[in-house]
Amino acid sequence: MTQSPAPLPPPKRRRHLREAASLTQAQVAERMGVTGETVHAWESGRTTPRGRRREAYAKLLASLTKADMVTNTQEAAPPPQVTVCLTKKPNPRRAVSAPTPTPPTPTPITSAPITSAPIASTTRTPTTRTPATPAPASTPGPVAVAAHGPVPASETEPTPLTPLTPAQAFDALYAFCAPALVRQTYLLSGRRELARESVEQAFQLAWRRWPEVAVDRDPAGWVRAAAYEYALSPWHRFRPRYRHPEPPPADASDRALLDVLLTLPAPYRRTLLLYDGVGLDLPETAAETEASTPAAANRLLNAREAVAARLPELADPTALHRRLAELASAERLRAAKPTTVRAGSERRARFWTRAAIAFTVAIIGATALTVRTAPTRYEPPVPPGETVQGIPPRSAPGTLSDAELNLRAKLRSGILHGPQRLIPLAE
Repeated sequence: MTQSPAPLPPPKRRRHLREAASLTQAQVAERMGVTGETVHAWESGRTTPRGRRREAYAKLLASLTKADMVTNTQEAAPPPQVTVCLTKKPNPRRAVSAPTPTPPTPTPITSAPITSAPIASTTRTPTTRTPATPAPASTPGPVAVAAHGPVPASETEPTPLTPLTPAQAFDALYAFCAPALVRQTYLLSGRRELARESVEQAFQLAWRRWPEVAVDRDPAGWVRAAAYEYALSPWHRFRPRYRHPEPPPADASDRALLDVLLTLPAPYRRTLLLYDGVGLDLPETAAETEASTPAAANRLLNAREAVAARLPELADPTALHRRLAELASAERLRAAKPTTVRAGSERRARFWTRAAIAFTVAIIGATALTVRTAPTRYEPPVPPGETVQGIPPRSAPGTLSDAELNLRAKLRSGILHGPQRLIPLAE
């Protein structure tokens, strides 16, 4: 008889319990023996723990639930009236729900543990700011008294937060992901200009599809996948500006590592960068590369073997991660401003919209001209010629008979002599 899995609260409740206990995702990940990204995936609902990790996670949440109930009970009790003397009017701050990004630890697929941090915290999904829940009106609280009298209630209460506009949310996502994403695409393609162009194209696509990206569980992963696909496109080799290689890095060790990365097949290079560089888990790496988990593990092992064969000092995954971070940080790659990216996306959208309208108008004009010039009645085609029966064929002239020859001679002799000769006369 199988045992039913331990029940878990909803994803939003898991995050609330962790924040109520003043715990970060890194602390929960350390207790559970997983990475911070795995805890983030559990709290966002993308994945669910299984087996022993599910039981341990359920026990941890149960203990946090009890602590949260005790805290709520204590807060529900009316506190004593306290008079506080303030020398300055309190300045309420906005409540930001996004925790401080912590470097996750990638899950090992071999016997050797991998304890490394990502190149940059681009895998973290920027959470939406939510306004703080105001306290009930019936709950008594401390009375704030200023130096010269009581402070009005409107000044002590926190002001409600206004929701972010789409442009502000896009700018926040761009500022969070773009700088590190440019460095990642540089390791993926080995070209500085292509790295910047890939990130701009990915964010322009994200701005055109912002209603879809804004509700995605992992907007940063959505943009990263789009940038990687553009950077690895095989059509760049036909562009004149990308036919010749760019200047390599100045450091010899950086050049050697970049050469090794560029010799790997594109799927192997992408898997190695996501797992050992960014710090994703193996299932997340497989999902982003559109491969099964065993296939992703095989690609990762082959990529590590290829790197270790040419650079033996990078056989350790920790050393490989450190060198990838150093190589990415050695190049001064700067992304464009978010306003420039949004303007470029809108300009491109207007261009294709106008092109579609012009093409539609051309089709309508051609159709109207065809309808106007087309015949209104049926005209049968002219049939091919046929032989008419009953009429003798016209014979061609043959040789002259004796009578005809005599007549011709007579006419020729008569016209040359005598007054009957035809000559022009002047009158």
